This record gives sequence, C-alpha cells and structure tokens, in this order.
Amino acid sequence: MNFSSKLLENAVNEVSQLPGIGKRTALRLVLHLLKQPTTQTHQLSNALTSLVDKIKLCKKCHNISDVDVCEICANPSRNSEIICVVEDVRDVMAIENTSQFKGLYHVLGGKISPIEGVGPHNLSIDSLIEKVKSGTIKEIIFALSSTIEGDTTNFYIFKQLEKFKVNTSTIARGIAVGDELEYADEITLGRSIINRIPFEKSF
Repeated sequence: MNFSSKLLENAVNEVSQLPGIGKRTALRLVLHLLKQPTTQTHQLSNALTSLVDKIKLCKKCHNISDVDVCEICANPSRNSEIICVVEDVRDVMAIENTSQFKGLYHVLGGKISPIEGVGPHNLSIDSLIEKVKSGTIKEIIFALSSTIEGDTTNFYIFKQLEKFKVNTSTIARGIAVGDELEYADEITLGRSIINRIPFEKSF
C-alpha cells in the first residue's frame, strides 16, 4: 500500500493494530477522521489519552473504574455475600445488562491457558481466595465462557475453594458450549444467572 504522506501511513499502521482492523479498514477510518471537524478528532484523541492515563482497576473486584472502588462495589444495595467470577470487564457489562444479578463481581483478567502461557499466577485468583477466607462470602458463581479454558479455570478455582465453607455454583448451560459470554443475548444470559446450578453437578 503506497502512501502519499508519512503522517497518514503512521496513523494507518497504528489503527490497523486494533483487533479485526486490517490496513484497508484502517485507511478508511483514518480518512474519515480527516474529513471530520478538527475538534471532533481532538476529542477522540483526548478521550483515548485520558483513558490510558487515568483508568484504574477497582481495588476490590479488579473491574475497570475511574476511581479506586468501582460503582458496583461501592453500591450499598448490592449483595456483598455473593460474588460472580468473570473473565473481564465485557462480561461484567453483559451480566449487568440483564438486570438479574444484584451481587458483586470478581474479574480474573483472563482464563488459564497453557498454550498462551497464562497460568493461575497471571490471574487475580489469589485475591478471590482471600475474599473467601474472610468468611463473609456465602456463594461464588462461576460465569466464565463455556470453553475448555473457561472450564479449566472454573475447576482450578473450585479446587482451591473446597476447604472453605462457601457454596459454588455455575451459570446454567443456556449458554452454548464454546460460546463467549459477551455474545450471549441478555434474556438467555439472565436466565442462566437465575437458574445457576451447584458447580459440582456441572461436570
């Protein structure tokens, strides 16, 4: 791809590194931005800069937040005795959109995947165990994707929690095996949360 401008080429190269964006799509996006009012493009640039510089991870659940403790964890109306374990922030958003879950979350930051070099120590599993150790948690809901990696992660955490007096459950298999949680429709996902089953009966 030949560029008439080095500035254009650099912008296209950066945008094309985004997931699912090839060089041609990146070029279309960059040219679109050039056609927009300068203030609009600056707003986008400033929003991305602020995101990178100011974004935080909630100290309690590891969800993305603007402050040290996210709005969900800080909400006194949430049931702090139930924790839903998810892979990342997209799953929190998906479950919240169902309006069916009133507990708290724990974001692992990924799934155990030896092929990709991700082990238990790369995830926020230890802090989850510490929460359960405190004795204030009554139920842990596993809401990871129905994939081999998701099931492996669920089982690993389940084994770590066996010695504690805490109920463990998993979302009902209204979510097809192999599906990512974020792509499930809200009704199916909501029913899966409501109709969760004891984890030991899921394998």
